[in-house]
Amino acid sequence: MSDFDGLDLQSVEDELDDTDSGASGSSRVVLGVLDGTTDPDEWISTIDSGATLVLNVDGDLNELAADFARDIKQAGGELMHFRGFLVVTPPGVDIDSGRLE
Repeated sequence: MSDFDGLDLQSVEDELDDTDSGASGSSRVVLGVLDGTTDPDEWISTIDSGATLVLNVDGDLNELAADFARDIKQAGGELMHFRGFLVVTPPGVDIDSGRLE
């Protein structure tokens, strides 16, 4: 039992809480419509929070995504157009398209 005398359980719990809060965004998927009515900064902040976006594209994808796609890519995120949807992931979350081939 003496091995546990020096163990600070509160510090361990705090570390776990910090880890969980950082990972919680990456476990979140936000569904939306990309139609030009949402401020591009809102899409960027959603990705910055660690969430993944799945956006139904309603219009010209290149035109609609132009205001945020470059910022997402430069930050290390990924974008993929798939069956009428734009999937946007934050840095560290890869889009695996291997099963599409």
